[in-house]
Amino acid sequence: MKITFWITLVALGTLSCGFYSMAGSIPPHIRSLAIPLLENQTAEFGVSEDITDNLLDKFAEENILSIKEEGKAHSILRGVILKVEDAPYTYSREEAVSEYRLTITIDIEWYDVRDEKNLLEKQYSGWGAYGYGSDISSDGVDNDGDGVIDAEDDDEIGDARTFATKIAVGKIAQDILNDILTDW
Repeated sequence: MKITFWITLVALGTLSCGFYSMAGSIPPHIRSLAIPLLENQTAEFGVSEDITDNLLDKFAEENILSIKEEGKAHSILRGVILKVEDAPYTYSREEAVSEYRLTITIDIEWYDVRDEKNLLEKQYSGWGAYGYGSDISSDGVDNDGDGVIDAEDDDEIGDARTFATKIAVGKIAQDILNDILTDW
């Protein structure tokens, strides 16, 4: 009798884990997401397009919800870029700025089209670091926080501030994704 009980318990536990899905925490009628161009309330030119593209890339990469046009999606992720700030982050021995921190702050709302209600309304902030200069492959900064810098890091190429924007938006997108998956 005891052996049958334990076998049944283990079988049920295994089966229930097999059906677990991160997408299962999203309302079942929501299978797609639209991310229209974010509104830009800053003086930063082109940031709206960059951040929207980075959000689209992150959500497409995670593949939790299919990405669709606004008129065809079950839900819509709208956003307003509130702030883009550059601030000194680290200093050299001579007290000169050697690294900057780019911080982006966004208001986000996730809207359920069928039920006509907001599922999530929250402000998000993310940051990326960059050195003074134009090429991150030689700025001496671990721009993406992976412990590898410059020539040893194969994804650290291009304009430092643009890359810092990508890192900041990646952090924001991950936080949004985490909230979408865990708030239900």
